[in-house]
Amino acid sequence: MARYSERNKKTGRFLLGLVLLLCLVAGIAGGAFLKVYLSVPAGYYIPQTEKFTPAPSLGDGYDVQTISSYDLSVHFLELGNKYTGDCTLVKVGDTEVLIDAGSATGSIPAISRYIDSFCEDGVLEYVIVTHAHEDHYAGFATGEGTESLLDMYQCETIITFSQITAGKESQRMYRNFERELSEAEERDAEVYTAAECMTGEGGARDRYDLGHGVELQILDSYYYYNRASSENDHSVCVMLNQGERESAKHYLFTGDLEEKGEEYLVEMNDLPKVELYKAGHHGSKTSSSDALMGVVDPNIVCVCCCAGSSEYTKTEENQFPTQAFIDRIAPHTAEVYVTSLCTDYAKGQFTSFNGNIAVCADGDDARATVYASDNTTPLKDTEWFREHRTVPDAWKAT
Repeated sequence: MARYSERNKKTGRFLLGLVLLLCLVAGIAGGAFLKVYLSVPAGYYIPQTEKFTPAPSLGDGYDVQTISSYDLSVHFLELGNKYTGDCTLVKVGDTEVLIDAGSATGSIPAISRYIDSFCEDGVLEYVIVTHAHEDHYAGFATGEGTESLLDMYQCETIITFSQITAGKESQRMYRNFERELSEAEERDAEVYTAAECMTGEGGARDRYDLGHGVELQILDSYYYYNRASSENDHSVCVMLNQGERESAKHYLFTGDLEEKGEEYLVEMNDLPKVELYKAGHHGSKTSSSDALMGVVDPNIVCVCCCAGSSEYTKTEENQFPTQAFIDRIAPHTAEVYVTSLCTDYAKGQFTSFNGNIAVCADGDDARATVYASDNTTPLKDTEWFREHRTVPDAWKAT
């Protein structure tokens, strides 16, 4: 009996050890699988547990007083992390317009610190949320107990997208956005969709006077009224018009609108040549089409992205700003500027490309002036461009 008991104990210890070994192997394999799985970007999901580095500073040579003295300044913000996203601040006198707030909820400190440098009264007269992708609206869609940008500022008029893709309504971030929007309405914000701006429903308008000879215009789009297969085509598209009609300067923002949406945009609006174009969809290969560029023929292009990031693709030529985008934009201008640069995506390392970018103009200026918190070197003259992109023919002589 004693020998039998001892044998059982040895057998039990062996089996227990075997089980523990199998669990360890399974754990390692599972961890490796999860690491690989989570490292592959799925759509536009951005992990909420990501740790972010401190928000970038404005830069020693980025003079807030000088920039604020212009009748109009358009600011493209760095977002304080390795992710690509959009956030644009428009300042006209004491009036501020915020267009989008990406790239993640962790970008909120960078965005709010920047806004506070230029907005002294804590009021955002207009907020525009172009479409329901996290890299554009995460800052408006925090969970309960966490302040969103809609909580942090008094928002007077909020203009949002009119459509979402199927299934979006069940996603947590979208539900957060709906709650934040409702709470803003309870604090007396006027909330309209872009479609309502076009039809005038509920007092909405397609044109808003910002003062100092600057007008905010909501452009018409087919996908305000029809559901698209891509969330990008639901983007709210706006134009800033500065000055008298014959000599006005125009500034175009199309969110992440893609090629088909851009074709409709051209068909449905009388688009002028523009002084500034915010590169569609972060300088992707699916936007800034010849159909649109041939009409608006921009003088200045600003790209909101973390250049060279593998966030969405490992194919280098398709990483923002893509080779296809550069080839299409080059015949129109060599003045292309980029916010951030990804130096090692896996390690979360990034730095400024041009940094925070401000495009500024008074009503009687022939051309806008570009300021940047890091440098004002155009894309084509940078080391990154020389190493990672092919020079288009149109830039070879410049």
